[in-house]
Amino acid sequence: MSFADFIKDNRDRFAPMFDPVLTTENTVYMELSSTNNAFEGLSAAEIDRTVFQGIDDAGAIAGVGGYLETRTVYRDTELFRGDEDRCVHIGVDVFMPAGTPIYAPLAGEVHSFANRQVSGDYGPVIILRHRLADFEFHSLYGHLALASLEGLYDGKPVAIGEKIAEIGARPVNGNWTPHLHFQLIQDMQDYHGDYPGVVRPADLDFFKRNCPDPSALIVG
Repeated sequence: MSFADFIKDNRDRFAPMFDPVLTTENTVYMELSSTNNAFEGLSAAEIDRTVFQGIDDAGAIAGVGGYLETRTVYRDTELFRGDEDRCVHIGVDVFMPAGTPIYAPLAGEVHSFANRQVSGDYGPVIILRHRLADFEFHSLYGHLALASLEGLYDGKPVAIGEKIAEIGARPVNGNWTPHLHFQLIQDMQDYHGDYPGVVRPADLDFFKRNCPDPSALIVG
């Protein structure tokens, strides 16, 4: 069974990650793909206002989207540059105000965590390890508030539904508009306190298998 099929078949065993629960009725699709030029030329403050105004205008409480989007925004930082630029986003972004609590969708333990203070990186990031029906996998939470890392240690138990973090603000969160980057990962490939959330198009086949769309765990 593929990782994606496993998640789909066990969806009802996961708890909501937000309170109130995010649904199709109270969220709006948020696009940051290379075809969306609404943010070109805007300052950081203007981008933030535009994002949250769009959420308000839609009568929503969160903007959600981004899985497998090709984005040009990463060209602004050295972090994603190389022989072939990393530009395909393999997590889902949840745009909500800084300080919004995030709850564990499943019991597990802390795999690793870090404060990745490089512009464009995750900022504070937490990775949990889960085991469900003899299937081991991981969940990653990026762009958090610094306080989210307090008291953590590798192997720390986490209960389903437990508050694990809060969405962070600029500049601590990697200097992004406040949002959660949420990603599922089967094989951590020896990463610790980090895992790519943006990949090269040439590597996409592997990452689509290793990091399937987590949207169903966010929006009920």
